[in-house]
Formats: sequence, C-alpha cells, structure tokens
Amino acid sequence: MSEQPAPSPAPASTAGAPSSDAGESLLPGSPLPAGIASALKRDGAGLVAAIVQQFDTNEVLMLGWMDDEALNRTMTTGRVTFYSRSRQEYWRKGDTSGHVQWVKSVALDCDGDALLVRVDQVGAACHTGTRTCFDGRAFDVVAGPAN
Repeated sequence: MSEQPAPSPAPASTAGAPSSDAGESLLPGSPLPAGIASALKRDGAGLVAAIVQQFDTNEVLMLGWMDDEALNRTMTTGRVTFYSRSRQEYWRKGDTSGHVQWVKSVALDCDGDALLVRVDQVGAACHTGTRTCFDGRAFDVVAGPAN
C-alpha cells in the first residue's frame, strides 16, 4: 500500500455523542469499535500520540500521531499507520524505506491520550537512519536516586 491522501482527522471530542449498542463507533465516520473510540482523548486536530516500542527489547523507537482511521488500519492490517500532521495524509513506516514496523500489540494509557504500539521493527525506525529517533540525542541530567 502506498501513501494515500487522508480526509481530515476525526473530531477531537466525543462529548455528547450518542451511545451505540451494536458495537459501531460513537463518532460519526469513525471506523473504530465504540469502546475504543469513546476511550480516546484526542487533541484539537483529532489526533492521539502513538509511542512506538520494540516488542522484545523495549527500546522506545519513535513517536507518531494517529487519528481514528490510522489506529484502525494499525489494528487491522498488521502494519503501523500514522497520520502526518505536516502532509495531512496517512503513511506507513517502510513503504518507501523498507524499514517496516510489524504490529505486535496496541495499548491505551490510563488517561486515554497516548497509545503504546509494540512492534517488530525491521531496520531503522528514524527517518535519519538511526535505530531509534532518540539515538545520540540524550541530554546531560542530574539523575535521581535509584529507590
């Protein structure tokens, strides 16, 4: 699948949306199951931060953004799909580079405003060619105690 132009991201709020007892989404036009759609707390653009982590080493690889459609594609295709804020389109890691992210699991944090996408990363996760987007970018800090 190649990068495809996207419609505008889903609305940022589900407040006042009607409930559904058939399992369909609470948001008009959302492809997500009602329980997931209602649990997400989206930003003003309808997006949720998606932290991507290597499933077996726990390396934090990158951060991307997802709307309802990107999350649905991620959950149903086995490949991670993001929503590009700058290009306003969907994109999948690896479609042009070959550095594919194979989905292993997806979880929502306790506040509903961040996703943890555990993957099997093939090649570099960062567009700069490094394994993670955080390689070589650490700050000097005063570390707290171990306990």
